[in-house]
Amino acid sequence: MESAQQVLDAVLEYFRSGFYSVNGVKGLLIAIFAAYYLHEWRRIFVVALSAVAVHVVLDVLIPVIAQSARFELPPIVEVSYWQGLLRLYAGYLIVISVFFLVKRLLKGGRH
Repeated sequence: MESAQQVLDAVLEYFRSGFYSVNGVKGLLIAIFAAYYLHEWRRIFVVALSAVAVHVVLDVLIPVIAQSARFELPPIVEVSYWQGLLRLYAGYLIVISVFFLVKRLLKGGRH
C-alpha cells in the first residue's frame, strides 16, 4: 500500500509543479487560446500537447527575436528536459480544463 501512495504522490507532484510552470503570463495566454479552440472534452489531451509545443517554440524563439540571441535547440537528449515537458503537459491539462470549464459555463453549454 505504501508504494501506491508514493506513486500517487509522484503524479500529484507532476501536476502541482506543472501548474506552477504554466501559471505565468506566457503559459496563461497559451492556455486561454487553447481553451478557446477546444470544442469538446475528448480533445483536451491533443490540445494540451499542442500547448506544450507552442510553449517550447516560444521558449526557443523569444530570446532569438527579442534579444538577438543565437538560435539553439533545446536539450532534447537530457532526461530532465523531457520530465520538464511532462510537467508542462500536466500543468496545461489542468489550466486548459479550468478555462474550458469556465467557457462552457459562460456559454451555457452551447457549442
